[in-house]
Amino acid sequence: MYKICLVEDEQNLNNLIKSYLERAGYEVYQYYSGEEAIKHASDKVHLWILDIMLGDNVSGYDIIKAIRENSNVPVIFTSARDQDLDKIIGLELGSDDYVTKPYSPKELVLRVNNLIKRAYSSETEKITYEDYEIDIDKRIVKEKNKELSLTTLEFDLLIMFVQNKNKSFSRNHILETVWGDDYFGSDRVVDDLVRRLRKKMPKLRLKTIYGYGYRLS
Repeated sequence: MYKICLVEDEQNLNNLIKSYLERAGYEVYQYYSGEEAIKHASDKVHLWILDIMLGDNVSGYDIIKAIRENSNVPVIFTSARDQDLDKIIGLELGSDDYVTKPYSPKELVLRVNNLIKRAYSSETEKITYEDYEIDIDKRIVKEKNKELSLTTLEFDLLIMFVQNKNKSFSRNHILETVWGDDYFGSDRVVDDLVRRLRKKMPKLRLKTIYGYGYRLS
């Protein structure tokens, strides 16, 4: 799973962006101040999202300087200021993209997706579970080198579980994650999808939580 550091001092916006990124399949580390974030400048992550103007003595510029001492990890700057000078400074300091506030969370996720794809296109992320080998990028599941036939929804559900083992998910959360916010219908479609996934992958230890949802152990 790709790891993202999100630095934004507006707490509500920080939490909103985190939820969108997590829904897109990323692991997100939140920081609400520059002083807090700069302590993690050398952490091994795949991408940083930095607000330029933070509410303390450490700016996004300071953080990217610290990051660049150790790493060429991709960085996206965000700022309420739409000035050419800000963009030029950001590029000179080594940023890869610049997003002006207010922006759509979906737009930011698309930019993150594109940047991650460009930066790590040669890498293939695979997860092993029991006898199953799951290639996230190619969306292929194999059992002892035999490829299994999964639908798009079945694969999305599988990824949600294997990337969050031992975490319990409600049916409503599964609906929002796999089907999306615009789905209207019974949450019993979740039970049907789980049943199909269990049939195709019987070694998945998918536990039913009565009256709530499911957990992969």
